Amino acid sequence: MTTERELSLVKPEKDTLLTVGIFDGVHRGHQHLLAELVKEAGKKRLLSGVVTFRQHPQAVLMPGSKLSFLTNLGERERLLKDAGVGFVVALSFTRELARLGPERFVDWLRTYLRMRGLVIGYDFALGSGRAGDTESLQRLGQVMGFSVRVVAPVTVGDEVVSSTAIREALERGDMAKVSRLLGRPFKLSGRVVTGASRGKGLGYPTANLGVDPCQALPADGVYVSLVHIGNQSYPAMTYIGRRPTFGEKQEAVENYLLDWSGDLYDREITIEIKHYLRGDRKFESAEELSRQIAADVAEGRRLLTKTGKN
Repeated sequence: MTTERELSLVKPEKDTLLTVGIFDGVHRGHQHLLAELVKEAGKKRLLSGVVTFRQHPQAVLMPGSKLSFLTNLGERERLLKDAGVGFVVALSFTRELARLGPERFVDWLRTYLRMRGLVIGYDFALGSGRAGDTESLQRLGQVMGFSVRVVAPVTVGDEVVSSTAIREALERGDMAKVSRLLGRPFKLSGRVVTGASRGKGLGYPTANLGVDPCQALPADGVYVSLVHIGNQSYPAMTYIGRRPTFGEKQEAVENYLLDWSGDLYDREITIEIKHYLRGDRKFESAEELSRQIAADVAEGRRLLTKTGKN
């Protein structure tokens, strides 16, 4: 389905004020922009809306490049709606769309989404060759009759909040910084899948989370976490890695719930990763690994009690 056809299926009930972007992570910078969008739309009696994309442009334009998302599309849409916007449109990003000039794309937004204004970030650009930057869009708005407001970046300390900065902190296992930049704890959601049952044999049965290969993960290692099952939360230890003790190569996300027993297979769970405990390493035997897990659990309980999460 073409982008124009996708847009034609959306039927806003009134004129709109829009923002456009990937919004990966819906972090504090995004949250500030969305708040400004909703506030300005209210003042102008317009419907606020977000146009986002199903695929990351880099994945389409540079096939084979290593790319990871902080949030999948479903979680991104939920977070965008939770920010109070009137509607969210997720478009397919294609090579044809990438070749489109900013004038044509903006004209589509005006025609199909009744767009009367844009609220965009300071580094925003759209269209082929990123021709539609903030200055060119402001000039285009004067000609085509729509407003353009540019929102300044959000900083934490002396660092601009960005999806890239969050990924870099995640790769170091710096969960405190990840949470500061996101404005909320980092979470992974998915369905529990069948594992090798090695944790059960060690006395620590785990729920193995099935994750999308494009999902950004913290650095390999052991983390203190909370696992949410429905409306209940349980303290847990989360292992992320390739289980070098057993010579495996596939990335795993294993969760040992401290105060829960039962079968979680095929159930949807959410992991809220709180603290980095230690890095991944190979143990000489299963017995040595079991002793280390016992020590990890004890330290995890201590940390959760200290932070009032147990």
